[in-house]
Amino acid sequence: MGTTPAAGGQVPGVVTAEKVWQSLSLRGHGPDCRRAQSKATKRARATRRNLLHVPYGDGEGENLDIYFPEQVSEASPFCVFFHGGYWQSGSKDTSAFMVNPLTAQGVAVVIVAYDIAPKGTLDQMVDQVTRSIVYIQKQYPRNEGIYLCGHSAGAHLAAMMLLADWTKHAVAPNLRGFFLVSGIYDLEPIVFTSQNGPLLMTLEDARRNGPQQLLEAALTQPVDPACHVLVIVGQHDSPEFSRQSREFYQTLRRGGWNASFEELHDVDHFEIIWKLTQDDYVLTQMILRTIFQEP
Repeated sequence: MGTTPAAGGQVPGVVTAEKVWQSLSLRGHGPDCRRAQSKATKRARATRRNLLHVPYGDGEGENLDIYFPEQVSEASPFCVFFHGGYWQSGSKDTSAFMVNPLTAQGVAVVIVAYDIAPKGTLDQMVDQVTRSIVYIQKQYPRNEGIYLCGHSAGAHLAAMMLLADWTKHAVAPNLRGFFLVSGIYDLEPIVFTSQNGPLLMTLEDARRNGPQQLLEAALTQPVDPACHVLVIVGQHDSPEFSRQSREFYQTLRRGGWNASFEELHDVDHFEIIWKLTQDDYVLTQMILRTIFQEP
């Protein structure tokens, strides 16, 4: 990446970056949560009316799944989910765990696939997520609101949509809310870590695709002041996830966004999202109250 090693072969900044990376490590019940997510996805596909592997673009990985409530209507609110996995793992095919609790309340749920690294670059992933939203808006123009939800790397991709340029797509998506769960918003600390191997991300890539830096530099106010952005982190998330979430929330508030911050009690980086399988889970209820504008 054009960085010159210091004496002894050490690349300047790597020691600090690796410490940050250790702080970004995914702590928690990963394997148990992945099994629960896979089981819930299979149940959703078996019990909910759906359209699977719907193409939103020409690429092999550019498809999405749509799950409908019992009373199917093009005027439904849509919750669109982007999975995590450090942009290099994860799949829509194991990510429909929130479908049953949300569709039971009249919300259509969309699970989006995107090309993870090393096949996909960050620029490509952001573009794919943008086009998936464009597809939903064009396919369901009478929707009662599109709400974006992302976890970890998926929260980063959702956050990038806050400042997306929709004019070149000739559509203005009816974005009403964002649920950013345990996300990464400043990518620079990752550049000099081992996790960057599959991503091949340069500092320029990190800055161009960093929601934190982009929002700090933005001169425009939110298009829709009523659009609610919830920044959410778990009590037992790693320190860097907590720090970045708090700083991103503060940046949103300074920029005039209708933002709120929530630290969810007694959950780690994985539990915070897989518990969306539960009707009475606090985050499930937050999402539903936001969508239906309940206090």
